[in-house]
Amino acid sequence: MIGNRESSGGAHFAFTDRWGGVSAAPYAMLNLGGAVGDDPAAVRTNRGLAAAALGLDPAAVRWMRQVHGRDVVVADGPPPDGEPPTADALVTARGGLPLAVLTADCTPLLLADPVAGVVAAAHAGRPGLLAGVVPATVEAMRALGADPARIVARTGPTVCARCYEVPAALRDEAERTVPGSGAVSADGTPAIDIPAGVRAQLAASGVRDIALSPVCTRESADHFSYRRDRTTGRQAGYVWLDPS
Repeated sequence: MIGNRESSGGAHFAFTDRWGGVSAAPYAMLNLGGAVGDDPAAVRTNRGLAAAALGLDPAAVRWMRQVHGRDVVVADGPPPDGEPPTADALVTARGGLPLAVLTADCTPLLLADPVAGVVAAAHAGRPGLLAGVVPATVEAMRALGADPARIVARTGPTVCARCYEVPAALRDEAERTVPGSGAVSADGTPAIDIPAGVRAQLAASGVRDIALSPVCTRESADHFSYRRDRTTGRQAGYVWLDPS
């Protein structure tokens, strides 16, 4: 259920896999995505199970309506209208408020400055990476008092460059926009390395403590992958601070 978990100075990072939930195929089992066609009751149960495994209140977790952009929303409690904000990154300085990001090949990015007490969760697919969601998230953290030199950055399972074949024009655009993100697939065709692009943008923003997940979602039977299965579920990354 929880594929990887780490803590640093009162900040906590966790990434789920696909096991331990109640969803039926093709969303089996721990689908946490509410907009992929799964039974809403199953998704609610799964979110409750994941939160319980992390010691979190499922009602407190802040989600996003992700659209592959660069908008960042500051979270300071429940959304005013009860609906998740349309954004691809959330940032908060509020202890005990968990932030979550959904993925099924895109790169889930979790960030924390434990000294300043600021955390963020970002969704970095190809469009969001090229639009600049990563530096926008770091800048939003800075506005809340974070220092990039103190930020701890962790990514979760994501499609690797070997498996992310794209047309040459898209690869070239990615390389022009985010140098280092252009790549070659396992078949020798043009590809994009999203994690490498995320790392390059973090480094350019002054972040030093960066660890990328070695897990490729398309290659891993333990994770959902849109490129592999098309109709499938979503795993999540969670980040939160100890209550102040």
